[in-house]
Amino acid sequence: MKRIIGLLFLLAMTTGNFSCNTNTSTASGGSPSVGAGKNITVYYFHFTRRCMTCNNVEKVSKEAVDTQFATQVKNGEITFKSVNLDEKDGEAIGAKYKIEGQTLIVISGDKRVDLTDKGFLYANDSPDKLKAEIKKAVEGL
Repeated sequence: MKRIIGLLFLLAMTTGNFSCNTNTSTASGGSPSVGAGKNITVYYFHFTRRCMTCNNVEKVSKEAVDTQFATQVKNGEITFKSVNLDEKDGEAIGAKYKIEGQTLIVISGDKRVDLTDKGFLYANDSPDKLKAEIKKAVEGL
């Protein structure tokens, strides 16, 4: 019974990841670059019901932003936003960015970097790798 439940959970998480990735591609073009003065937002989109991994993606991502970019966060240049897609405001923000499921993205202007796969891959077992990926994405913008 535990094996069946585990397989169903794994299937549900895998299916969710694939649906997120089809709608959150990085903006076209070469390497991301944004002019001076643009703000950067790290968004974590989720639903009300979340698993341990979903919670860890949010926790590690917020820690990464708050610790690695403390000065920019204080100045309002970089922000972290957790958005619940089940709430009215979250649904509107999700629609704006064409988000349909759990998604971790970094946005600056019209440029975006999708870190969803890396978020779910690293959040539980390698949080430092996820923090490094977030740092790389933010610095790239």
